[in-house]
Amino acid sequence: MSETSRADDDLAVRRRKLKFRSWHRGMREMDLIMGRFADANIDAMGPEELDAYERLIETPDPDLFGWVLAEEPPPAEADSPMLQRLRAFHRAPHGSR
Repeated sequence: MSETSRADDDLAVRRRKLKFRSWHRGMREMDLIMGRFADANIDAMGPEELDAYERLIETPDPDLFGWVLAEEPPPAEADSPMLQRLRAFHRAPHGSR
């Protein structure tokens, strides 16, 4: 197996795991927010974006839910481009962005 094939396989496995984790967070509202976002975006993400998404997905549901709905501002260290992307996706009509 070539290095490129192995890297592609590793990314595919990583993406599947992230999609699963996105749909199985524990809080149904966050399952819907994160799962829909993952289904629409994960396959196009490169390794660095996947790293950023993994960091975001580690955030506890209540905190992330408040940040996505803009009920409370995220701390500076959490206010990442990936969080902004998730918020924009959630605000888009039917989650199409």
